[in-house]
Amino acid sequence: MELAAARAAQESILSGSPLSEDMNTGSSGKRKYFMVIGVNTAFSSRKEEIQFVLPGCHKERSGKSWRKRRGLLYALSLKIILLNLSATVGGILDRAIEAEDKMHGDILRLDHVEGYLELSAKTKTYFAAAVALWDAEFYIKVDDDVHVNIATLGETLARYRRKPRVYIGCMKSGPVLAQKGVRYHEPEYWKFGEAGNKYFRHATGQLYAISKDLASYISINQHVLHKYANEDVSLGSWFIGLDVQHIDDRRLCCGTPPDCEWKAQAGNICVASFDWSCSGICRSAERIKEVHQRCGEGENAVWTAAF
Repeated sequence: MELAAARAAQESILSGSPLSEDMNTGSSGKRKYFMVIGVNTAFSSRKEEIQFVLPGCHKERSGKSWRKRRGLLYALSLKIILLNLSATVGGILDRAIEAEDKMHGDILRLDHVEGYLELSAKTKTYFAAAVALWDAEFYIKVDDDVHVNIATLGETLARYRRKPRVYIGCMKSGPVLAQKGVRYHEPEYWKFGEAGNKYFRHATGQLYAISKDLASYISINQHVLHKYANEDVSLGSWFIGLDVQHIDDRRLCCGTPPDCEWKAQAGNICVASFDWSCSGICRSAERIKEVHQRCGEGENAVWTAAF
């Protein structure tokens, strides 16, 4: 792992990754972050979804607000990444993404062809790239149709920052679906024993976080880690046999209003909100602003949070 970290640091320097004098840096010379958040988005996703999936951060990343609050934002150790991948390079959407990246500089393009059955490969590539580029305590993956309260997420992760090999999410153990043509069909169902068996415990794919050592493990072993049809199952399988602490936190999978609104009014603000029936917020481009208004942690929460 130390050798892989040294190689990643060398690649970061050779690629011209910027260093900052006002940031704490590790032995690798890379910026130190508390958490790196990867927003997993398809190339054709609506811009509205991307803009409001991380309210309070996207809008502060440019112009005077960004420069004025730059020190505070870095002190909170936030790094926002948007994944935008396409096999049709040079198209209209591709040019739109390039324009967005030039304006904000927070899009991570990976060497990967988009596709539902390729989500496991995309996850491996993301974690490997994130570990190589940024030195963080936690690495998070979230879908672009999920509402996230950044400060609450950070405060939740901070509880486990001194624990090694932590895997945090809404843990589940659903049935292994052998029947072809159904959603979440598992072609390798035979690996899980008799018909009707369930998967091992793993975090639901809408949002989960892993500690640095687990992200490094994925990066180092990515070429031999098996990919199942379902991305969340794949991630869980990579940790089977490792000494990993599974943290089941149901605030990472609240429902949309009124569920998350009632919890917020009771002082138990949700980390993430979405609809199970849609594996995200149903009609997210239309509804995510409303979800933020009713279930958001407050516009100043991210600037006053203590990680």
